[in-house]
Parts: sequence; C-alpha cells; structure tokens
Amino acid sequence: MHHDRIHAREPTHDREAWRVGTVRAATERDGHWAVTVEAADGERVELTTTLAVRDLVRSRLPGPDASPVGQRVWFRKKGA
Repeated sequence: MHHDRIHAREPTHDREAWRVGTVRAATERDGHWAVTVEAADGERVELTTTLAVRDLVRSRLPGPDASPVGQRVWFRKKGA
C-alpha cells in the first residue's frame, strides 16, 4: 500500500507538491489511519497513513485526549 503524507509544518522541500488544509475527521480503518482534510480550496481529501503517523500527531497535541480535528496540516496524496 502507498501511504499519503502529512506534515504539521510547511515543508521546506518540493513545496509545489504540497497542499495546505484543515483536518476535519480522523479514524482508524483496516490497520491504517484515515484522515479527512479540507483543502484551502474547499475540496475534501481522504488520506491514508500509518498508525505511526497517528501516534506522532497525537504526541504533538496539547493533551492525551486532544483531537487533531481543526489542526492545519500540509499534505500530499500518494495513495494509488
């Protein structure tokens, strides 16, 4: 499986390949982390990442029960 990419900060490399958006939903599905992001142009994009990415995102939130929903992210769709 090809996994999509998510960054919490604006990437410093290959900037034209990345889009900015806001996390609207996040859930586990089939052993992966599915994240719905609303891009700046209003398009909603579903991204599939690893659970390790989920854990990294959670570790950067202000508390153990905090949600990534509403957070700004940069993303790149890689999945086939």
